[in-house]
Amino acid sequence: MARRAASPFQILLITLAVAAAREGSMAFSLTSTAFKEGTAIPVKHTCDGGDVSPPLAWSGAPPGTAAFALIADDPDAPVGTWVHWVLYNLPGTATQLPEQVSKTDALPDLGGALQGRNDFRRPGYGGPCPPPGPAHRYFFKLYALDAAVKLKAGAQKKDVEAAMQGHVLATAQLMGTYARQKR
Repeated sequence: MARRAASPFQILLITLAVAAAREGSMAFSLTSTAFKEGTAIPVKHTCDGGDVSPPLAWSGAPPGTAAFALIADDPDAPVGTWVHWVLYNLPGTATQLPEQVSKTDALPDLGGALQGRNDFRRPGYGGPCPPPGPAHRYFFKLYALDAAVKLKAGAQKKDVEAAMQGHVLATAQLMGTYARQKR
């Protein structure tokens, strides 16, 4: 199997991570009370349950963080990476997202954060819904940014990634799994 070269965005993230590690900065981390790193995401947070977003919390954001962006996706989807959540312009003072974030374009109760379109073609969170078979991995990636992105609500993952270029201070990640049984 041929390996793909790293994108400029991935190289930037790696460079920033190495620089932060050299400076001995506090680790930027993302957690959830619903599931731990590498464990199963509860049914409640999937299409087989209530399809509500899990609660997320983070710590160790670097100085100068003005905004956060969150992207959740499934790289194991049969059609290629499937985007489950795109959220951006969350204020830099935020330290958590509650369970069951509204599935609306704008989130006034979260400092005016905006949500993009997931691959279900809806705003907000769309929970794991893989075909029956082996577990898929779901990556929740939180980006600390030095500025809010200049996008309207409804942007896609690729648009948010492009707008973040040159503004990512740090990245934190949480991975959960989910498998559906054959019926």
